[in-house]
Amino acid sequence: MPASPIDIARRVMRMESRALAIMADQIGEPFATAVEALGNISGRIIVTGMGKSGHIGRKIAATMASTGSPAHFVHPAEASHGDLGMVTAGDALLALSNSGNTAELSDVLAHAARIRIPIVAITARAPSSLSEAATVTLLLPDAPEACSLQLAPTTSTTMAMAMGDALAVALLERRGFTPEDFRSLHPGGILGRQLLRVGDIMHRRLPLVAQGTLMADALVTMTSHSFGCVGVTDKDGVLLGIVTDGDLRRKMSADLLSQTAESIMTPSPKTIRPGALAAEALAIMNESTITSLFVADSGGEREPAIGIVHVHDCLRAGLT
Repeated sequence: MPASPIDIARRVMRMESRALAIMADQIGEPFATAVEALGNISGRIIVTGMGKSGHIGRKIAATMASTGSPAHFVHPAEASHGDLGMVTAGDALLALSNSGNTAELSDVLAHAARIRIPIVAITARAPSSLSEAATVTLLLPDAPEACSLQLAPTTSTTMAMAMGDALAVALLERRGFTPEDFRSLHPGGILGRQLLRVGDIMHRRLPLVAQGTLMADALVTMTSHSFGCVGVTDKDGVLLGIVTDGDLRRKMSADLLSQTAESIMTPSPKTIRPGALAAEALAIMNESTITSLFVADSGGEREPAIGIVHVHDCLRAGLT
């Protein structure tokens, strides 16, 4: 009986995971040398490869570029027809070829050697034309392809992808790349939204009244700011409490307007740091069933407010 699709999937994944484990055990000084070679350049990491290696190379270049290591992909066949101009002094070349003898790489390797830039090779064959041209070779283990015909690149491309990821992460950590750096390179999409900070979306014109202010005046301030609340501060600007729409409904009386704001307020309101993730602010508002959150430098009680964030600010930023 032929193997079931589930059995085939498990076989493929186990074969590829075994190959990755072998490769991890074999990582040594050549990898550290490659990281130094790629990390010390003043230009860009030029990634190249043909066929499936080219597809893997494009992904590696994109990962490096998005994690602080400027990189782009150059197709080796196009390089022979003018795109060699993309490879300049100050760059480094990262070349992928499972066989190590891909003919289309010859021109870009020769150009890299001519301008004396580092060449890092990812290949499963050494010696080969690629390994001999390279400054440093990252040799993939001799592992069988997961394809039952032993023809389609499967295990080999998985290993090459993992090697590229390892280089990208090692360069990221070498550069001291931070979450803020990452967000600056991912302003759109889910990644950018996940790393958005409270300070990026907070308002700095605040609905605040001093202690002793009558509710008649506090309501004017509250209405003019459209946050559905007003903060109450002492003479030093320290936030003592907050009056919300809910407080008004709960304390509604004939003499409401003649009462002071602190007699109506909820004391010690929740605050948040400007450096906190905006998603954290949204979570606090959801958990506490509130719509606004004052921002204070350390996010503690009895501090001056420096900003305010509304639930609609979070929703407009794409947080859910």
